[in-house]
Amino acid sequence: MRYPNLPALLERTTPGFGKGPLSLILAEDEVEITSTLAHHIRHGFRDIILLAPKGVQIPPEQEARVHVVEHDVHAEGALVAAVNAAIGRFPGTWIHYCHNAEYLFYPFCETRSVGEMLAFHAEERRQAMLTYVIDLYAGDLAAHPDAVSVEDAWLDRSGYYALARKDPANEWQPKDRQLDFYGGLRWRFEEHIPYARRRIDRISLFRAKPGLKLLPDFTMSDEEMNTYSCRWHNNLTAAVCSFRTAKALRTNPGSRHAIHGFRWPNSVKFDWRGQQLMDLGLMEPGQWF
Repeated sequence: MRYPNLPALLERTTPGFGKGPLSLILAEDEVEITSTLAHHIRHGFRDIILLAPKGVQIPPEQEARVHVVEHDVHAEGALVAAVNAAIGRFPGTWIHYCHNAEYLFYPFCETRSVGEMLAFHAEERRQAMLTYVIDLYAGDLAAHPDAVSVEDAWLDRSGYYALARKDPANEWQPKDRQLDFYGGLRWRFEEHIPYARRRIDRISLFRAKPGLKLLPDFTMSDEEMNTYSCRWHNNLTAAVCSFRTAKALRTNPGSRHAIHGFRWPNSVKFDWRGQQLMDLGLMEPGQWF
């Protein structure tokens, strides 16, 4: 169904709507919208909200499954504002968010639904999940000038690192169980990336509750939700495989002519399996098996 704005959708009273898990996908352009929707439908999100400019078209079978909302996708903080509106409307619901040409992967996603994974995560008394944004890029930019190709997708198998997250309230003590993660194209081409946008960690999955806010840097207002694990053992983490940085580097005038290829000796072809990401150490199964 289609809606003229987000409030028109959120005010619905249809039984079952918003019981989750819920995915909000913001389409900044028309690149790979169909594959993004298909990916998240396949993983079992009960409701999917596509925030898109007026006139965006998707296949009829997806139109019947997805809530399409006309949205000012280029407004400052458009995605964060939409997520916070959903938090206020659906307390207790697990919410995921991403952009088009971004794909959520989690341990054993080939055989288990996102609902099964979140049920286990909740049993471990976790209310949010750390995700790493793993940059994808086309191997042949001559064939794919915008750096986007699902069939020819590559990623970096190494070059990732973490730094202690500073606590503004205590300059001598970093935040407990919180790290700032870096790597991928934002690290290799950092001269083209603003400092504030170089981190690759994102709290992409969380359980809504009254008063909770998603902050502009994709962390939560509840500090415990920003931790990578509980105090007693490691927890599940997930990955958001994303063409967004590669696409931006190839379309922005300041970087387009300076970059002729993204592949380097540590590139590996992406096989679109969660197992590959676990083998590379890019997400953690925790105690789930």
